[in-house]
Amino acid sequence: MTTNAVTSRSNPDSSPEHRKVYLVDGARTPFLKARGRPGPFSPVDLAVQCGRPLLMRQTVPADAYDQVILGCVNVVPSEMNPARVAALRLGMGEAMPAFTVQINCGSGMQSLDTAYKYIREGSSDLILAGGTEALSHAPMVLGRDAVDWLADLNSASSPQDYARQVADFSPTDFKPQISLEKGLTDPVVGLSMGQTAEVLAQQFNISREAADRYAVTSHQRLARAVDEGWLEDEVIPAVASDGTLHKHDDGVRPDTSQDALAGLKPVFEPPYGKVTAGNSSQVTDGASWMILASEKAVEKYGLEPRAVIVDSEWSALDPKIMGLGPVLSASAILKRHGKGLNDMDLWEINEAFAAQVLACLEAWEDEEFTRTALDLDEPLGRLDRERLNVDGGAVAIGHPVGTSGNRIVLHLMNALRRKGLKQGMATECIGGGQSGAMMIEAL
Repeated sequence: MTTNAVTSRSNPDSSPEHRKVYLVDGARTPFLKARGRPGPFSPVDLAVQCGRPLLMRQTVPADAYDQVILGCVNVVPSEMNPARVAALRLGMGEAMPAFTVQINCGSGMQSLDTAYKYIREGSSDLILAGGTEALSHAPMVLGRDAVDWLADLNSASSPQDYARQVADFSPTDFKPQISLEKGLTDPVVGLSMGQTAEVLAQQFNISREAADRYAVTSHQRLARAVDEGWLEDEVIPAVASDGTLHKHDDGVRPDTSQDALAGLKPVFEPPYGKVTAGNSSQVTDGASWMILASEKAVEKYGLEPRAVIVDSEWSALDPKIMGLGPVLSASAILKRHGKGLNDMDLWEINEAFAAQVLACLEAWEDEEFTRTALDLDEPLGRLDRERLNVDGGAVAIGHPVGTSGNRIVLHLMNALRRKGLKQGMATECIGGGQSGAMMIEAL
């Protein structure tokens, strides 16, 4: 296995002047599958739906936060800087600074990491950080020919010019394009995100059967978590404007099977590809928030933190193999702390594609990849699957791209506490050839 040059950006937390950063609480909406038309909530609607109950269950006044940071990729025109719009709608006060971050699939984790650094370095004490995305609201766009025609029409200087331009009208120029499809295609290498997963499946010999089997497990684990009530504190029901109550992630299919998934056709590389709609993450709408605090804020407001952030890392690699990003960023953290894969009690690797997650697991065992990409003498070994995405992942839950990085840290925190475990790693691949990872420790 070979790979192109990779880079990492270290964030060591060993400096004695660095302050501890606590994860106090968090909540998310149900993730709602996009069904061919705009869903019931805009990005800010989603952020408010879970943000308001989260703030209400704290001992902190809503206007006492230092700032609000929100990840969002597909910002709708009526909600520019959704962080600020959400903060105002949440009643956090006109004086509340708020800004939006965007690093594709890592946006929700980038909000956490930015807040982490503000607090760690001493410039803030209490921050609300989250992610939101309404992929069903991604706009339809016109192509360049239609835009040029409208521009010429608008600039017509006489009735004759206007009439000539109208006569040049071609209906085929006005066929709309789905902006989401364009956004999920890398502009540098010309591959869709699904095609990058196919590249990894080919390089690491991930079979269609293995990818489908992984997808079935994801659905089964999420269904079990819902049935056992393990998500009740994490997922806050959302109420649409028509009064419809959305209580659970609605993409989970507990009765799916490997036989059922085997009947689906490859989406990105027909007819022999490995990636199908059934073993890929679902296009969804959803939001997630977490509250980060310094020790000073914890003491001032009598907070009971659930975890502490230990370290974070951002890495980059060839966009064609973007799905291997988690191996780079997570391994850099492990190396800094002298840890192995299974020294982490739990792992959350965002399931962009089942084949992509499986390729990451194989990469950790691959000698050549380990030497060339990780600069290690020997592979890190095999990650215990019982530690990975224990309550399912994006294949079953969905992947609202600006939100997922936040959700996996939130769920990792809750799962560690529920199981009485200590340390965990959350990581995701990022379209464009990047990745983020965050190591936390339960309290």
